[in-house]
Amino acid sequence: MKKKFKPAIDGFLLGFKHPAVLLQFVLGAMAVAAGFILKLDLYEWLAVIICIGLVITAEMLNTCIEKICDMYTTEYNEKIKIIKDISAGAVLTASLTALTAAAVIFIRHLI
Repeated sequence: MKKKFKPAIDGFLLGFKHPAVLLQFVLGAMAVAAGFILKLDLYEWLAVIICIGLVITAEMLNTCIEKICDMYTTEYNEKIKIIKDISAGAVLTASLTALTAAAVIFIRHLI
């Protein structure tokens, strides 16, 4: 069983060495800290945790896509630019969704 999870754990740890993934993790940690300060309820915590997980997952997948594209060529290529832009757009979509959820949850506790 250990052999089955080792590549996943290795990939998880490698992902967190990438600056963009690390940034998303730090932002997620800030959301968790705010959640403790504002005393979120169970369902609010679930939403925050799911959003953090989705954003970090999207960033890790984006990083993989960028690295695969860079293996193909590091020279400018319009098709690769489109692939990388769409991949980055997926991270932006996940991040904006998480930000919206955080605003709905946290603002309610602040007013």
